[in-house]
Amino acid sequence: MTKDKYQPQPQHKFTFGLWTVGNRGRDPFGDAVRPTLPPNDAVRMLAEVGAWGVNFHDNDLVPIDATAQERDRIVGEFRHVCEETGITVPMATVNLFYEAVFRDGAFTANDPSVRAYALQKTMRAMDLGAEFGAKIFVLWGGREGVETDACRRADEAIKRLRESLNYLCEYSLDQGYDYKFALEAKPNEPRADIYMPTTGAYLALISTLDKPEMVGVNPEVAHEHMAGLNMTHAVAQAWESGKLFHIDLNDQVLGRYDQDLRFGSANPKAAFWLVKFLEDVGYAGPRAFDAHAYRTEDYEGVKDFARGCMRTYLVLKEKAAQWNADAEIKAILAEINEPDEPSPNVGKFSKNGVQALLAHDFDRQKLAAKKLSYERLDQLTMDILLGVR
Repeated sequence: MTKDKYQPQPQHKFTFGLWTVGNRGRDPFGDAVRPTLPPNDAVRMLAEVGAWGVNFHDNDLVPIDATAQERDRIVGEFRHVCEETGITVPMATVNLFYEAVFRDGAFTANDPSVRAYALQKTMRAMDLGAEFGAKIFVLWGGREGVETDACRRADEAIKRLRESLNYLCEYSLDQGYDYKFALEAKPNEPRADIYMPTTGAYLALISTLDKPEMVGVNPEVAHEHMAGLNMTHAVAQAWESGKLFHIDLNDQVLGRYDQDLRFGSANPKAAFWLVKFLEDVGYAGPRAFDAHAYRTEDYEGVKDFARGCMRTYLVLKEKAAQWNADAEIKAILAEINEPDEPSPNVGKFSKNGVQALLAHDFDRQKLAAKKLSYERLDQLTMDILLGVR
């Protein structure tokens, strides 16, 4: 039998959260359509479809009201299943959005006891992730926002968030966990407005932290698309800043609620540029799929969903290699990037360089007349994606 060249392999580092394959299809207008999938069964499912790793919120694995004995039993059984199946745990996170106590936020809540509880819960989630060897800890502030700005000054919320992040960095160092924190932005939902709406907003905040080297970002396709932004540009900024610690792959139609669609299913061209960027720059971290199957599916359909996420990534990876090797594309890129005439070096400021730049006589008409074959380049891209080239 011929081996499927799009079969996921461990080196691809494809991961899914327990909350993704375990999503029961509940929405604001309808109850669950799939039975509960226990964490151990979810791991076995991920191994069956070829995933490399599994991620979890604290309460995805251990119920919030579990006793210490129950926690230890659950953790032990989960570890056994991970070892049995060869599934790794590269990332852990904490649920600070589901329980009613977080209705006014977690780290940014007005009540200092809520903020303290949020820190306690997060530290315990860090303890849990560390037991499985996780080195990345994602923080998504789903309730860190407002319906009305009458509730607090936004700058006070930012200060509270900064204090919490500084505290968690110190806790990680004190415990010797060696975590990298990855902050996940979203413009809205479940709050009307979330304080850190974009990846760029988090990158600005990180620079103000006490230990900025420990903190990066976790861009998510759907969250950037919800704001009408270009996911690849957000990822590129994070990468260029040395802050791309993790990434969430899914898909989203502009103007809709947070859909968490199968990767590449809504915007394959945007997905192509994202995959091409990640592969071109050599991103070596996990490729996490934060999505879920259609509400119409049973658990066999959930397996189809998971396989589809990974398959689409690998197809687009192959298309990216084809794009890079295409002779006509390479010729167009060379023509675009070839200067028509010698030009002063403006890479680094110097007094001599400034004088040369000010004295240089640019031919504006010639520069404006340079051929830029972007229409052809884009159509060649489409031809490759559509399989006719």
